[in-house]
Amino acid sequence: MSTNQFKNGNHIDVDGTIFKVVEFQHVKPGKGPAFVRTKLRRISDGNVIDKTFRAGEKFRAVRTEARKMTFLYADGTDAHFMDGETYEQMAVPEAVVAEALRWTKPNDEVDVLFVDGAPSNLQLPASVELEVTQTDPGLKGDTVSGGGNKPATLETGATIQVPLFVNIGDRVKVQTETGDYMSRA
Repeated sequence: MSTNQFKNGNHIDVDGTIFKVVEFQHVKPGKGPAFVRTKLRRISDGNVIDKTFRAGEKFRAVRTEARKMTFLYADGTDAHFMDGETYEQMAVPEAVVAEALRWTKPNDEVDVLFVDGAPSNLQLPASVELEVTQTDPGLKGDTVSGGGNKPATLETGATIQVPLFVNIGDRVKVQTETGDYMSRA
């Protein structure tokens, strides 16, 4: 794979380390050769780095595969998943999938992303619907047009900012990439 074929979400092997392309930009200065500026996320620990490559530089493409699995539970060190077809269970270090687990309930169907045969992350839908389990009560006069936000804890344990009119027991739609409240479900 060369820098001309980069797409957000591609996985590449740079000096034996596997990275996911978070974003990239082709730059053609007025003087000198073209280059590609990238933000890469290291698969092993999730760190994001900035790296610049010469245009046309080649990399080993990394084989990725998504498998449907059921999220069973997280025990503080590992997150446990079960393959729906073979009923085989698998443990993934919780640190690797911690961000995705904020939006995942036990027994949810998830797509586990395998990079070169090893589980590396969860592919989440663009938004999820979760129940509010804890928030301050709304006050009289808190309307849709009233503006203002308050913190709310969701059934997965994640805390987000919601409008004042959202109450305990309401189901809300949350954008998984940013963690922003979208609407009531």
